[in-house]
Amino acid sequence: MKITRLEVFVIGDGPEIDPDKGGVEPLACLRVHTDQGLSGLAEVFRVPPGVVQATVGNRETHFGKLLIGQEITHPGRLWQLVWDALMHTNRRGWEIIILGALDVAIWDIYGQMLNQPVWKLLGGVQRGPFQTPVGSSPVVTPYCTLVSDVWGGEPMFRQQTDRATHLASLGYRAFKVEPMMCTPEDVVELARRFRRELGDQLTLMVDVGYLFNDVPVAARVCRQLEELDIFFFETPFPVDSPIPWAKLAAQTSIPLAMGEHGVTRWEFLDMMDRGQVNVVQPYMTTCGGLTEAVRIVELAVPRGAIVCPGNWSTQILGAASVHLAAWSPVSPFIEFAAAEVFDSPLRTELQQAGFPVRNGEIQLPESAGIGYQLPEQIVKAFALP
Repeated sequence: MKITRLEVFVIGDGPEIDPDKGGVEPLACLRVHTDQGLSGLAEVFRVPPGVVQATVGNRETHFGKLLIGQEITHPGRLWQLVWDALMHTNRRGWEIIILGALDVAIWDIYGQMLNQPVWKLLGGVQRGPFQTPVGSSPVVTPYCTLVSDVWGGEPMFRQQTDRATHLASLGYRAFKVEPMMCTPEDVVELARRFRRELGDQLTLMVDVGYLFNDVPVAARVCRQLEELDIFFFETPFPVDSPIPWAKLAAQTSIPLAMGEHGVTRWEFLDMMDRGQVNVVQPYMTTCGGLTEAVRIVELAVPRGAIVCPGNWSTQILGAASVHLAAWSPVSPFIEFAAAEVFDSPLRTELQQAGFPVRNGEIQLPESAGIGYQLPEQIVKAFALP
């Protein structure tokens, strides 16, 4: 089976839907087509659609000249082929994110070729009996990210706790509050409000979105959060230097988390080793694809870290996260932008087309490939130039 065509299309909610209210901004998606009629799907999060359209296409494009005509023997071979061809470019940034999307799409085809879901081809469930509670069966558990329309003070507290209460009533059982652009006091107060209103049984994470520049303030916030049973504390600092991360990790019992914009295993390795980060959050396309995400898991395991795939995007990307988490021995959660609390028609449609969440769990997919079927009517209804 050979690759014959690379297709790019752009979807989004349009300018009338505010991204701060969960609207999907212009999102490039791609399909890899083959000479035997199979195709694979992926999205390219956080790369300007024009860049994807200019570099993914016919044989004259940046990626087309590398992949069109190639036989699909194994996704890892094609990943390495493209990676090696990028030796004299930056091998970071948009090139690797696009490579990651192409890799996910090729895994989708590979699973269809072999009539197996991708998680089985990655190696099947890797959680052994001593890491699995007696009487339980493997599932994938999403945590819901509670982004606000407003930041700071009572409006933020009310909106995020109300959204959590609604989602908890639907069966979701893990949540990440996001007190961004806030005072340190508001960070702590939002977590306290969550615990006071929703109790101690739900899993709670806190993401402050690169809020701090200095370790002492971040450490003071963490000390106050420790009594609230916080599963992880995400992005206290920019990821330009691992030094403040390591200093903060030495002063708190809350695991530190990062990775939404992490590109390649090497950035994650550096943050785990020098930054003492214990929760890494690769996006399945941004990090370089499922091929690279598997390597990130394999680096995390001997370091005693966990991998919670990130996804503040759609369930096209989320479907790939499910497959990694199904295989991974160290992925208790995946990130989930639950459409039920956001004003986004496209987000809602894409979630309904994806893997269902029942009682706060996603069952392991059984359909071949990635298994996400994107209805053509969604593409037509939300197509952008």
